[in-house]
Amino acid sequence: MIKSKLPDIGTTIFTVMSKMADEAGALNLSQGFPDFEVSRELIAHVSNAMKQGHNQYAPMPGLLFLRKSIANSLKDTYNWNGDIVTEITVTGGATEALYSCITAFIHPGDEVLIIEPAYDSYIPAVRLSGGVPVPVQLNPENFSVQWNNVEEAITEKTKMIIINSPHNPTGSVWSKTDLIKLEQVAIERNLLVLSDEVYDRIIFDGLQHESVLRFPELRKRSMAVFSFGKTFHVTGWKVGYVVAPDYLTSEIRKVHQFLNFSVNTPIQYGLATYLADINHYQNLHIFYEKKRDLFLKRITGSRFKPVKCSGTYFQLLSYAAISDKDERTMAEYLTKEYKIASIPVSPFYSDQRNNNILRFCFAKKDETIKKAAKILCRI
Repeated sequence: MIKSKLPDIGTTIFTVMSKMADEAGALNLSQGFPDFEVSRELIAHVSNAMKQGHNQYAPMPGLLFLRKSIANSLKDTYNWNGDIVTEITVTGGATEALYSCITAFIHPGDEVLIIEPAYDSYIPAVRLSGGVPVPVQLNPENFSVQWNNVEEAITEKTKMIIINSPHNPTGSVWSKTDLIKLEQVAIERNLLVLSDEVYDRIIFDGLQHESVLRFPELRKRSMAVFSFGKTFHVTGWKVGYVVAPDYLTSEIRKVHQFLNFSVNTPIQYGLATYLADINHYQNLHIFYEKKRDLFLKRITGSRFKPVKCSGTYFQLLSYAAISDKDERTMAEYLTKEYKIASIPVSPFYSDQRNNNILRFCFAKKDETIKKAAKILCRI
């Protein structure tokens, strides 16, 4: 008999809802991928790398060319001045980076604080390492951090805390005060910090992304994970990177080298060239803020109530005034009956709690957003 390591884990909600959307012929605002074209310049850079013969294995930590471009962007944005050789590792997407970081440091019995609602890869990765996920809920009123609850959840077995800002699925953003508090708690309780920052370039309303890289003492015990897929609209390329002090990076690479070894070589060359121009990322927040605002404007007058979104490309909508169906049932109902697919937020909680909220992706063409809003206004 086979004994599953994840007996209660099924197919991710993203796969389920996208499959349902495809079968129903529904407009898919569920899974977080753009429906607009990738930069032709970026594609040309990748194509040129292929034609120039860059088609064999890249170095395990990533091309030095790409790591230099990453370092320059981090310095420009966060005043980061670390070592590009020992502190930056290119990974097979952010999910691989997260898994490598968790696997490198979590031993059987170690507790890991998971701030919920949480991206669904965190808990399985912790459990596969024999760790114990300890959920701590964000404030359900505004999805802010409840620091008293965080501190109460820490025990002698707590090894790591996983944070995510800008936050998927809620669109909330951690403040400078939050990061200062995190730094204090992590130092006092000797915690490692795994910071999921894949939406770092997508933040609105004049806010600044407070990366762990901005805080010198916090940086010494933190791993920051980023995603080119989110920044350059190429989610299918699955390229990310993790930035961490050398003593952490050396352990992360021990996992990475046997999990993925190295990342697609021509894509690394293409990204390195494209990333060198700051104009390709420094105004990304403006691009997506316009899409958020268009979506919100177009659903004005609907029975859905928007939850404040200050980052990512997801908008939460409460349907409490429309139905008392649980979130998963409501998402399925809208997909099949109204031909619009969303993601229920309940799977982002370990207890599957229901708040009558659905997540909609607005990383879409304007015509897609307008069409989606028209449907929502009919419900």
